[in-house]
Order: sequence, then C-alpha cells, then structure tokens
Amino acid sequence: MTDRLARARRVLDVEMAGLVAVRERLGESFLRAIELLLGCRGKVIVSGVGKSGIVCRKIAATFASTGTPAFFLHAGEGSHGDLGSLERGDVLVAVSYTGESEEVLRLLPVARRLGMPLIAICGNRASALAENADVMLDVSVPDEACPLGLAPTASTTATMAMGDALAVVLFEERGFSTEDFALLHPGGTLGRRLRRVEDLMHRGDAVPLVSEGASLKDTLLEMTSKRLGVTGVVDPSGALCGVITDGDLRRGLENNVDVRTLTARDLMTRFRRADRAAEPPKTIAGRALAAEAVAVMERLKITSLFVLDGDSRRPAGVIHLHDLLRAGVV
Repeated sequence: MTDRLARARRVLDVEMAGLVAVRERLGESFLRAIELLLGCRGKVIVSGVGKSGIVCRKIAATFASTGTPAFFLHAGEGSHGDLGSLERGDVLVAVSYTGESEEVLRLLPVARRLGMPLIAICGNRASALAENADVMLDVSVPDEACPLGLAPTASTTATMAMGDALAVVLFEERGFSTEDFALLHPGGTLGRRLRRVEDLMHRGDAVPLVSEGASLKDTLLEMTSKRLGVTGVVDPSGALCGVITDGDLRRGLENNVDVRTLTARDLMTRFRRADRAAEPPKTIAGRALAAEAVAVMERLKITSLFVLDGDSRRPAGVIHLHDLLRAGVV
C-alpha cells in the first residue's frame, strides 16, 4: 500500500516539475500569442488529435466560457470537409507535442491561404509545426509521468495549463466581469449562483406594502394576499421605514391588550434613527448576487429581504428564500 502511494506521489512530482519548467520559459512568445488572440476579429480555432485533441476541447471550452469565441476542430476531420469552418479573421491554435502530427500539419496550408495567424503549442522547437508558426509556445517537460515515457501525462498537463494561462490573461485583459460570466453560464450551479437579486425578486403589485397608519386587519390582509410572510411599511413619501414579519405580529399581539388599536407603526421593526436604538430591517441591493442574498438570510436567520430603489429608500422589490430555492441558488 505504501509503495502505491509512493508511486502516485512520484507521478504528481513529475507533473509539477513539468509545470515549473513551462512556467520558467514564459516570456515574449507568450506575450505575442496574447496580442494575436486579442487582435482576433473572428474565432479562435483550437485543433489537435489524440490526447492533444482531448486537451484542445478543454482549451476551446475555457476560451469560450471566459469571453473568447472559440471552438475545437478535430485535425483529422479537418481534411474531410471541416476546414470549411475556417474564415479570414480567425486565429488557429494548433496543438501537437511532437509538432509533427500529420493531421495537424495538413491544416497549415489552408490557414495560410486564409491569412490566419498560427499559434503552435508543442514541445519541439525544431518541429515542422513550430517552424511554420507565427508564435510557438513551448510546453516541453523534462519527463513524462508514465514509467515507459510513452503515455502523454506530464506533457498533456502542461499543455492544458498553458491553455488556462492564455484564457485567464485574455479575460483579464478584456475586463471580463461576473456579469459576463453569468450571461455565458445561464445553466448549471455556477450560472444559478451568479444570478442577480433583481432577476428573481417580486416587483410592482407583488410587493407587500402598507402605510404606517394601516390597521392590523389591513396589515394581515396584505401579508396573507402576497403570501410572503412579511410586509414592508412605507412613510408618506413612499420610503421604506419598517418591516413587519409573522414574528412581529405575534409579539405585537402578545404585548398589547387592545389589538383593535394596533397599526403597522406599532408592529414594525423600524429603520434606525438617531433617537431610536432598534435594529433596522435588513435590505439588499438589486445588483447583488442571489448567492449573497442566501448568505445574508442564513447569517441573520431570516427568510426575506427588501430591495431598495437606489438612495430613495423606496422599495423596488422583495426576495424570499423560496424564490432562491426555486431558482436553484440554494
């Protein structure tokens, strides 16, 4: 058992050594590659075969999901009609560790005819691919983790890491934001957690609101009809001045003998004022991430948050824990 762990650690050591070697070689060629990719007016085509082809799929997917339009072209299929997807203005990223893959080299004449810049990611500076490229990114590694030195292991790890380095620098250069990421990832856990509160909140007539002078009956009707277990309380200017929850109602009924005289003003949790020490109701910005709303609710042990309209303190909406559950944010 100990021997197996030792062999596994050796694999990781070899792969880490390969990454360190690639890291130390980063320089002008990487910067030129970034300039070519930033200047691309079309798509980035990432092409390779075999294990390199599998890595190419991941590189292309990472580019596309971080704001660089890209797709994977299987080099073997390229010679059988798929080269029709190449256009002027595209950039070709060709991946071959040896730099001599026949299928990859067949792509070069077409790319040149279309005036496409060529970025080679390979491990052999003297290869045909490297010599014909505008930029060559060297991903050669001291050793493969495979004991026979045959199966691509450390070299594929290094190639994938180089693709990640390109993609991350590109999206940082472009100012790729959380909003951009959410737009490109509408599905899945990441996309759901990156949705905004304003995308999920109740608006308009669906927002439970009463005036400060509203009677207990009217307050109960508003809370019951909107079915959120809460209502906001607004002052004459329409600004949110307090919130009433089911708990506030119970406490109000317990502490008052004549419930007929109760108004929303008597029941609400108020916003803090200079002359009051009450804890203010909690609100959240519409542009806040839905995941942030979940975190606030969990921390405060509450189930709803009002959303204010800028500095006016007028309620623009309300979001409930159930909305976040339905959206799959939780």
